[in-house]
Amino acid sequence: MLEGVNVLPVRFQHSPRLHLMRSEALYPVGTQVVVQGRRGPEIAVVRGDPTPPQPRERYGSVLRAATPGDLERWAELNAKAEDLKWLLRARARELELPVKVVMVELTLDESLLTLSYSAEERLDLSPLIAEVRPHTPARVNFAAAGPREQAVILGALGACGRENCSSHHLQEFAPVSIRMARDQQLPLNPEKLSGPCGRLLCCLQFEHSQYQELLGELPRRGAKVCVEGGGCGKVTKLHPLLGQVDVLTEEGVQAGVPADRLTPAKKEKERER
Repeated sequence: MLEGVNVLPVRFQHSPRLHLMRSEALYPVGTQVVVQGRRGPEIAVVRGDPTPPQPRERYGSVLRAATPGDLERWAELNAKAEDLKWLLRARARELELPVKVVMVELTLDESLLTLSYSAEERLDLSPLIAEVRPHTPARVNFAAAGPREQAVILGALGACGRENCSSHHLQEFAPVSIRMARDQQLPLNPEKLSGPCGRLLCCLQFEHSQYQELLGELPRRGAKVCVEGGGCGKVTKLHPLLGQVDVLTEEGVQAGVPADRLTPAKKEKERER
């Protein structure tokens, strides 16, 4: 561990993910800094307090606080990258390449151009490199972007009306399954359960552990139960947040009953004996 060296979490322009960078100087949260990462020098924003470096961890480096000249150059390169994105989209259509150009990024020294793309099959994208050559000396790197990566890059509004989680705060994509929707008693409607990327909503995982805990306190759907001081019937629906279930009685009456008033039908019959 190096004396006087700290680790700062920084965020790049097109992703909410925090990257840890080694720094000999301390910068307040919100400071724009020039960092040296895997791709080369880029502008990032400090998004957290410093922490000590961990042994055997590999970090990028914070080179300096961004100067007005750095920020002006960064703005010029972003505008150039945006122009190249639209140029490459047009050229891809002319060349009849079945590819979607999602984003173009340039490093601060313009040594590397990263082209993020989406395609249904493997393609030879070398014709696009020839289109880039007259406009920048940068080496071209292709990066495939799946549906969720595209949502991170492009951003969108979710069904809640807020910016989608993947481009706002998620640090990684956790597995999401249809079982989570079932546990939360949500209608299994693909349109309502899918995010802008067309995949299952990432937010289904946020409260799943709480729903599992609540469901553990309720009888299963279809179980035969008896109501305290009443008759017996079958559980037709669960309401985990309310702590109750709907019971269809032997008389054909359906009613919501708190879970603490229920006993398994077998136990009730043993009591009668």
